[in-house]
Amino acid sequence: MTGQLLLEVENLVAGYREPVVGPVSFLLNRGEILGLAGPNGSGKSTVLRAIIGRARIFSGTLRRGDGPIATAVQAQRPVRLSEMPITGREYLRLTGAARQAAPPQLAGLLDLRLDELSGGQFQLLHVWACLGSPADLVLLDEPDNNMDPRARATLIEVLHASRTAGRGVLVVSHEHDLVESVCSRIVEVAG
Repeated sequence: MTGQLLLEVENLVAGYREPVVGPVSFLLNRGEILGLAGPNGSGKSTVLRAIIGRARIFSGTLRRGDGPIATAVQAQRPVRLSEMPITGREYLRLTGAARQAAPPQLAGLLDLRLDELSGGQFQLLHVWACLGSPADLVLLDEPDNNMDPRARATLIEVLHASRTAGRGVLVVSHEHDLVESVCSRIVEVAG
């Protein structure tokens, strides 16, 4: 299943009222982690929004591979209510990520309530909710937001371990060291 095309983006120009990014081109295959890198404000998140139908495509093409392709999206700032009386384990079950065991590095978060987690811990759990889901295509928008160095190291370990899952992962980040450490290829988005 590795190598099968999941997403083809060719000369994509996208935005909202007017274009904010492009042209951008890349292919993403199963078993691959692709980095979309560039400075803040360069339009990386807009590319993700175009992929999921939340930004306007002005020109170019965006094509998914054959067959149904389930997609999981980790937003740059996932919604987190001030009171969330469910545990990390319950959250993973609700998101469909409980179908496989969470990595051992996340064990300490599973029995805590979501409103007891730090911003970085919640972000890490949310990334795993996407990676542990049955999705074929995982879109991660600035996945290391709010993370301290320890949580970021865990994120990198979890991303490395996800390579064998047969899915494609698109990591958006302005942190070049993150994409260089986890991605097999990097596409630069000009600012």
